[in-house]
Amino acid sequence: MSEKILAVAAGHEITEQELNNLIRNYPPEQQIYMSDPRAKQQVLDQLIAFHLFYKMAVEEGITESQEYQELVAKVKVELASHMAATSVVESIQVTEAEEKEYYEKHMEQFQEKAQVRARHILVDTRQQAESVSQELEQGLDFAEAAEKYSTCPSREKGGDLGYFTRGQMVPEFEKAAFEGEIGKLIGPVETQFGCHLILVEDKKEGSVKPFDQVQEQIHQQVIQTRQQAAYDEKVKELEAAYGVERKQGVID
Repeated sequence: MSEKILAVAAGHEITEQELNNLIRNYPPEQQIYMSDPRAKQQVLDQLIAFHLFYKMAVEEGITESQEYQELVAKVKVELASHMAATSVVESIQVTEAEEKEYYEKHMEQFQEKAQVRARHILVDTRQQAESVSQELEQGLDFAEAAEKYSTCPSREKGGDLGYFTRGQMVPEFEKAAFEGEIGKLIGPVETQFGCHLILVEDKKEGSVKPFDQVQEQIHQQVIQTRQQAAYDEKVKELEAAYGVERKQGVID
């Protein structure tokens, strides 16, 4: 069965297979749009232009020029080198057992820090903080109080700071938040920014991410490490086999 011919440009028959091969070279996110006939037509137009310019290059002697021949020679060297290097690393595989072994030996890499989610109200003085605290104890909603009194930009979100880990807040604030009880008003807590009233809404204990969540990450890390090691070892072998002389003082 003959291939479907989509166009003939400067005597070259552009087949559906040639078009599909070009599309496969596109990034995956672009390939999604290639099911649209208009997108495929645009790629076909690019192919047509490609062959038309090649014909022009031949007729104008560009393909016989020294510049062209030098570029072709350079591309040949780069392509052959790339293919040889790829052949060294492409067969390297990592088993699931090896991935699990790496996981068990390097669990500290997959540690999730303890987190706290809190709201706060920031005011300038302890007296102001105590006054707001009294209103909260009398039933004023914490988020409403934050919008009304806080000087922190988080006031726009009712004082919500979201989740944070140790090291993200000033020490005094961090200590109060991590040691405080969920749902219980904390403060006033004085820091370099002023006085805070804190309401802890949730806590997440530190934990290690499950293996299935990090397996792909481990796979990539281990295989890249092994590929680099194989590449480096092969370079040493090739240096011994073919010889390398590094000139001193050439690079400034």
